[in-house]
Amino acid sequence: MSQNQTQSTELTESSELVSVDDRIDAIAREALAKARRLEEAERCRHNSGAGRSRADYTCTPDRRYFVVRGRLWRLSNPALDEKTHQRLVNELMAARRAVQDGKDSIQRITARLRADAAKRALGERGPVWWTDGAPDYHRCLAVNTPYATWFKCKI
Repeated sequence: MSQNQTQSTELTESSELVSVDDRIDAIAREALAKARRLEEAERCRHNSGAGRSRADYTCTPDRRYFVVRGRLWRLSNPALDEKTHQRLVNELMAARRAVQDGKDSIQRITARLRADAAKRALGERGPVWWTDGAPDYHRCLAVNTPYATWFKCKI
């Protein structure tokens, strides 16, 4: 085997090793990112109360909002005890079903008012439940709020 062929073979083997190493690094980075997202979801679920969060929601660091398609949505008041929270969620779900099942506009309007009352009692609408005087960014795009830097790091 000539010297050029030997160098070529060594170069090919070296390139294949680098390529494999790059793929392994990419897989490891992907797995680490997924683990971090799951950890964040678990932390969010823990801090919002059992069963109050879905794994596909990203909660803001202060646990006031979750983000869906770049928009902030207010979380329920974490000061509510679990029994009260569950009762209000059950009422909200019943009201939403009543909206769908309403036979006329009066029934649907009544059901929508029940759903609104439940969401207000949960703290998801109406006056904010936090007491530090921070403004409400409910329904705002995260990139247009003080959460922009945090959000850009998440996506």
